[in-house]
Amino acid sequence: GSKPSKYQVPTSTTRDPSPVNKFKMSTVAGPTSPVAYAFPHIQWDALGSLRLTAQETALLRMAETNPIDYTLADSRDASMYARVLLKLLAEASSAGAGSGEVSRFTDKCTDEQAMQALDMDPLGVVTHYSLTKLNQIITTLSTAVKDVSVSSVFYVGKDGLLVEQWKALLRILNKGGKGDAFAQKVASLSLAKIIVASCPSKRSASETRPVSYASALEPMEALNSWIVNHLKGSSGGAVGLCSPALMVMMDAQESRMMFCEAGGIKYIARQLRTENGKNSDKKNKVGQGSVQQLYELAFCLWILTYELNQSHVIRADFAKDGQPVLALVELVSLAPREKVVRVALSSLRNLATCTSDEDPEPALTTKNDGKHFLSEMIACGLMKSVSLLRERQFTDPDMVEDVDSLHKLLTDNFHEMTRWEVYKNEVESGHLKWGSTHTEAFFKENARMIEGTDGDFHLLKVLIALLSAHDEEVTTIACYDIGEFVRHYPNGRAIAKRLGAKELVMPLIEHENPELQRHALQCVSKIMVNNWEYVK
Repeated sequence: GSKPSKYQVPTSTTRDPSPVNKFKMSTVAGPTSPVAYAFPHIQWDALGSLRLTAQETALLRMAETNPIDYTLADSRDASMYARVLLKLLAEASSAGAGSGEVSRFTDKCTDEQAMQALDMDPLGVVTHYSLTKLNQIITTLSTAVKDVSVSSVFYVGKDGLLVEQWKALLRILNKGGKGDAFAQKVASLSLAKIIVASCPSKRSASETRPVSYASALEPMEALNSWIVNHLKGSSGGAVGLCSPALMVMMDAQESRMMFCEAGGIKYIARQLRTENGKNSDKKNKVGQGSVQQLYELAFCLWILTYELNQSHVIRADFAKDGQPVLALVELVSLAPREKVVRVALSSLRNLATCTSDEDPEPALTTKNDGKHFLSEMIACGLMKSVSLLRERQFTDPDMVEDVDSLHKLLTDNFHEMTRWEVYKNEVESGHLKWGSTHTEAFFKENARMIEGTDGDFHLLKVLIALLSAHDEEVTTIACYDIGEFVRHYPNGRAIAKRLGAKELVMPLIEHENPELQRHALQCVSKIMVNNWEYVK
């Protein structure tokens, strides 16, 4: 038996806290195959390696000539058709499909190229055909057909077990490497829709047919780790492959919890920051492709913020290293498109208002609640972005409400914080910006506080670590703050030296950024010279 997960799906309530039901995830459409033009020209009889029976070939032909709703009107026919398509995938795959001509097309190709591909790589075309039809079946069943559902077609027998042939979809995903992008995207999307149909949280009381959730656990775990591995990857292409399936997995509480357990929140936040980082250099010009990607990832984080009140573990995941909050704040300040800003704001509002009443943190651990997240947002500079957004005219009333609500929450929280708390938060977040806390007057008054309640000089250690930051402004301010600490704290020079500040500041004296160079030089002088006043 598997060990119980700390990410428990609450059993006390059957309600799904997230608003996914407003967004029918089952309708996330798949892309169109680049070789779709060749589909009607496939010669089934000539493809012996697919080992089709005469009945199966007849079924494929019948499905071609009739509208899809007709083929799906009877549960048994529909199930048989789905299994023939999965068989096609399995046979084509074991006969070597997936690395031929077809897998090299990334965009739509000409009709001539599609026919050429059918000639040179018929199994590749068959793979695209089966996946296209499979995705069409699932999308149609999710929306149009009465009495026949995804679960009645793919979960069979008296126990409602998932059809064994699902493994054909996984095999396509595990081809990995360069792989066939269209095939991987549609196989993962189809598998996600099939799996989610078995989740107890998605089943309505009126459904009487048994559907075995246990039989879907193995594919759910396999798909989840495939998605997480793609999110860990560094290329935007890898994320584009898995984000449609990820959005579908957000549809059920069980698959959401499994995703979080694998570190999903951290990986989404990291990807949002990478995508956004690429864009911030181009002065906010975000390519259309990456806007969609930012939106899909931010959408998934947003859905997960609806679990905050019910799970202290998910609150801790959102609080980890301050990355998720920072990623969302950056989306708001860069404002790539209104739809991206909308989900980012709504996520931040959920974080700012979450409580630990329903599922409190274990004793002696940090309490991550709205107050904690608000101080993170303040440290990341959200107040300025929200003030700017208040001046813009948004047509969406929800958005106006989120902006006003966040503005009030941030302002109230900021007024309760002392200047020292604002400074401490800013240093811990790593986002140093010039302001009234980076001044001689501030350090005269507060240098003593830097030793910390445990006397371990934690903040000084953070400032020293920030000397290696990628952001030159952050490094410049860290030089200034360390120098001021050294001047205003008794024996500050010895402490800064012992913690390795001098070795890290020295090389910065030769930095090409003149501002950074000047502050580094001053910092070294303050560490070396006994009485800085005489040198000035």
